[in-house]
Amino acid sequence: MITSLEVLLVEDNPRDAEMTLRALKKGGIDSGVLWVKDGEQALEYIAATGAFSGRAAGYPKVVLLDLKMPRVNGFEVLARLKSSEETRTVPVVVLTSSGEHRDVLESHRLSANSYLVKPVSYDSFVDSVSRAGIYWTRSNQLP
Repeated sequence: MITSLEVLLVEDNPRDAEMTLRALKKGGIDSGVLWVKDGEQALEYIAATGAFSGRAAGYPKVVLLDLKMPRVNGFEVLARLKSSEETRTVPVVVLTSSGEHRDVLESHRLSANSYLVKPVSYDSFVDSVSRAGIYWTRSNQLP
């Protein structure tokens, strides 16, 4: 059971999720990470409903959010998080394979805190995610 959530990873691709978890671990973030497989689960976690009803109060230090997911996509998750008074200050880093200009624009329009395109090479991916994880969980000051 996670007592203090640092990272909520919202990723439907098991391979990408595993690489992200390894990258976070490399950055020293090996506890306080929860992986959910789609946007619906992410929203349930944030709202403490469904499988997450009764969870400890509080929000993650950062949400790593894929965009292209089944059921509820990343744009909808981002819009809901940033439109709520309670969760609008939770940092959301879009972590996606899409480098499409319209996706970058829409993510920032919806108030994403950062937009990272998943690097193709494994080493670059691990380095990029590890640095992002360290920044958002260790360096960034939350309100």
